[in-house]
Amino acid sequence: MVQFLSAVLAFVSAVAVSAAAIPADVEARACAYTCGTVCYTSAQITAAKSKGYSLYQAGSTLNSYPHVYHNYEGFSFPTAAPWYEFPILSSHAVYTGGSPGADRVIFDSNGALDKLITHTGASGNNFVACT
Repeated sequence: MVQFLSAVLAFVSAVAVSAAAIPADVEARACAYTCGTVCYTSAQITAAKSKGYSLYQAGSTLNSYPHVYHNYEGFSFPTAAPWYEFPILSSHAVYTGGSPGADRVIFDSNGALDKLITHTGASGNNFVACT
């Protein structure tokens, strides 16, 4: 029994050391949100939100983005309105115009990220929350 417990303890210790040694780039590639079947990393989300917010600050748009998001669906956001929507592309490129695709980053007037939402799986022109 003592040998068994020693073996289990050695295994658990090895797993803990292995988990602690996960490279930062693996964490950077992890899905922060999934919209439909599309995985978005924190870096991709930050890039889209930053582009949208910089346009907002400059009073500019690309094909009318960013624009006010009215929250007709009644999502709960951590910040107060007004909120703005900007496309986040399934290709993982930063939106520069053209078709916006189905997915959006929502941010507030201070540039804080509120949520990712998508038309994928929603009825009509509505949105559902990305997970």
